[in-house]
Amino acid sequence: MLLGGAAVVVRRDGDWLEAPDGRRVRADDALHLAPVEPTKIICCHLNHVSRVREFGLTLPPAPTYFHKPISALNAHGGEVVRPANCRWLNLEGEVAIVIGAVTRNVSVADAAACIAGYTIANDFGLHDFRDTDAGSMLRVKGADTLCPLGPGLVTGWTFEGKAIQTRVNGTLVQDGSTDEMAWDMHYLVADVARLITLVPGDVILSGTPAHSRPVVPGDVVEVSVEGLGTLRNVVVEGPVPVSDEVGAQPTATEEVLSTALGGDWEHRGTRSPVATTRDQLPYPKVRPRFES
Repeated sequence: MLLGGAAVVVRRDGDWLEAPDGRRVRADDALHLAPVEPTKIICCHLNHVSRVREFGLTLPPAPTYFHKPISALNAHGGEVVRPANCRWLNLEGEVAIVIGAVTRNVSVADAAACIAGYTIANDFGLHDFRDTDAGSMLRVKGADTLCPLGPGLVTGWTFEGKAIQTRVNGTLVQDGSTDEMAWDMHYLVADVARLITLVPGDVILSGTPAHSRPVVPGDVVEVSVEGLGTLRNVVVEGPVPVSDEVGAQPTATEEVLSTALGGDWEHRGTRSPVATTRDQLPYPKVRPRFES
């Protein structure tokens, strides 16, 4: 937390947070920071069977991943920014795995020893950029503020049979369980570490249940995981729109809407979204030097 103008690691004691020097602050009054300092944030795409079924998809033989830059990091109580000219900011409540040791080429059986603990994540996604970033997810999932973690790092937590629930303004919108994960926490660590060295503080987001939906400025989003607490954030409108001078521009094509609306998309179950053509993508003011 931020205490006396400095970042201080604190321990929870009931309703209080206590610093190593004995200073105490009520948890509800604290200025929380993210509970870890990762060098990388790696995220599993589809993992919860409820979400797979919602989209009418078939699981691949192994999980796939994307990356959130650490500049997306946010904390419990932090503001999540939806840029002024964007509409499709989706919530995704999930469990975050925090690495506790240098990890490379470990077995599933040995992965548990490499985990420091767990916390809660909300893997927000700005689907206005889905047309251009569907492969990398860089702008969709990597924009500033889109990775709240917290409220704290919990050790000794076991992930079997734990409820995951997300509420917007007090209304339940996601209701899942860790038991519906196709690949468990130990598998994910072992899989990523086959090719990428994980170091203490690194984070793996383990996937979200069904019913990821758009949120709007003013919404209070709470993700609760049994045994890990509740991560709370408020959505705000960004002070400026995303620039139209350069880069991909926000869109609202079927590619965007079908992802943002999930099972509520009007054509779900009857047909696939119509692929976005080049002609549908808006150009920024500065055009390519060479156009075919």
